[in-house]
Amino acid sequence: MRTLTRLTVPLAFTLLIAGCALTTRHPSIAELKYNPGRYQDRSVEVTGRVTSSWGIPLLPVKLYKVDDGTGEVTVFAQNGRVPAKGSRVSVRGKVKEFATFGGQSIGLHIEQEHISFRDR
Repeated sequence: MRTLTRLTVPLAFTLLIAGCALTTRHPSIAELKYNPGRYQDRSVEVTGRVTSSWGIPLLPVKLYKVDDGTGEVTVFAQNGRVPAKGSRVSVRGKVKEFATFGGQSIGLHIEQEHISFRDR
C-alpha cells in the first residue's frame, strides 16, 4: 500500500504539470503580433469585440476581425455563422501566417476552432 502511494503522488503531479502545459494560451493580440513565431500553429484564445465581418453565402469561408483593446487580428472561419459587427466574442484557434518577409509576419490570422459569444 505504501509503495502504491509513493507512485501515485508523483504520477498525479506529473499529469497535472503536463495538463497545464497543454492548455490553451490567452495572449493579447499585441503579443501575437509582436511575437508571431512563438504562437505559430499553436492554439490560442482571444476575447474582444468584432470590428468587421464578411461572409459569402455560397462559400464556406468567413472572415471577421477581433479587437481586444491591444490590437486587431483577422479570424478565418469555415463553419458556423459570421458574428455581427460589435459582438463580443471569445475565439479559440490556431495562429497562422501567409508568409514571413524580412522577419515581418504577413497575413497573421487565427483559424477558428471554436467561438463563444459573450454578453455585450
